[in-house]
Amino acid sequence: MTQVDEPVLGTGQQPAMGHLDLEQVQRRTVRTLLASQMAGGIGLVSGYSVTALLADDITGSKTLAGLAAASLSIGAAIASFPLARLMARSGRRPGLLMGYVLAAIGGFFAVLAAITRQFAFLPVGVALIGIGNATNMATRYAAADLAKPERRASTIGLVVAATTIGSGFGSLVSLSVFDPIGRSIGLPDYAGSFLTGALLFLVAAAIVEIRLRPDPLVLAGGVGSDGTDTRIPFGAAMGLILANPKARLAVIAMMVSQATMVGTMTLTPLHMNDGGQSNGAISIMLFSHILGMYAFSPLVGRLADQVGRYPMLLLSGVLVAAGALWAGFTPPEGFIGITGGQTVIGIAWCFGIIAASGLLTEAFPVEQRASVQGAGDMCMMAFGAVAGISAGAIVAYRSYLDLNLAAAILGAALVIAVLLTVISTGRTGKRGQTIFAVTPVPGY
Repeated sequence: MTQVDEPVLGTGQQPAMGHLDLEQVQRRTVRTLLASQMAGGIGLVSGYSVTALLADDITGSKTLAGLAAASLSIGAAIASFPLARLMARSGRRPGLLMGYVLAAIGGFFAVLAAITRQFAFLPVGVALIGIGNATNMATRYAAADLAKPERRASTIGLVVAATTIGSGFGSLVSLSVFDPIGRSIGLPDYAGSFLTGALLFLVAAAIVEIRLRPDPLVLAGGVGSDGTDTRIPFGAAMGLILANPKARLAVIAMMVSQATMVGTMTLTPLHMNDGGQSNGAISIMLFSHILGMYAFSPLVGRLADQVGRYPMLLLSGVLVAAGALWAGFTPPEGFIGITGGQTVIGIAWCFGIIAASGLLTEAFPVEQRASVQGAGDMCMMAFGAVAGISAGAIVAYRSYLDLNLAAAILGAALVIAVLLTVISTGRTGKRGQTIFAVTPVPGY
């Protein structure tokens, strides 16, 4: 393909398009993000799959194991808005590059924790790896920057689907391939998984730096020219979200989807281990859960574009409750019930994240999107972090069943939130046409 040069900014908000073929640029952008997602997905899951196991091995504490695993969401929450601010100032490429490099550094910190048996290195490393998670999530918005309004959710779904290959492969080979390779070169248990993840984050960074040209957010007009600063402070971005019913629901849906997924998955490997299940069984459960999260994302994206965002969010809440109850009422030695329930929760996450991302993106003009998206992701990741930390305490002092009952309650709350939003928008007559179909934002 012919190299497409970076656009030259004109005198207004929009960059001068010149000879650029936007369809060609969008195809190149999506291909680049697919490749970076695959590498980043393997890097993320290969380490995260063994986080709780390494923490438990070092400390013997499920509470600390939950804290270590939750550090992924903590790091993602802390980084989401600063990364978005960097993107609003300079474009998607600098933000994605920074995120992947920091995640690689985190992988090396986790290796150090395994070698030295010092727990303190592990949550720090996993928190930095969490920045890689925030970066992976940000690619869905980068894919939507140049997408047509009627194809935004479909495009988001396509890029999210790339994680099926990356994360799914990572979950299968982390314990069975990467960890044994690490031991074969003299590393302790679980260090090989983290080392491989760090190297793959560097691969993702290289892909973004070399291939994500021109920058899609710059080309879409989301980065100011002539000194115009399109960055929005966090408080102002949250104010925009709270004032917009669609945006409020989108962020609530992302928070519920992330919290229920992170909260239940944080302690599920240990729960299965307590039930005498093998590492192979745990790997298959993780793989099935990740397939649920990502494999159906292209279909979910098309449905969200064709049927509407709200029906997808309703279904997300129902699936969360169903999956959590199925897994929760299964004894720790019950492979099928736990795996099936966690797979359903993964599917619920897919419905919630894709529909909500499309809803949030279409709610604001392009110059506000990066900052608002970052604020929404920060709320999502922070709620996931709280869920992850709480999961360890709930299981330690209550039970795995109680953890899943809490997730089911959140799913029911999402259903109620969707219904209330539909009723309120119907009564006010505002945006009523967007309840079950996609309508472009006026002026686009």
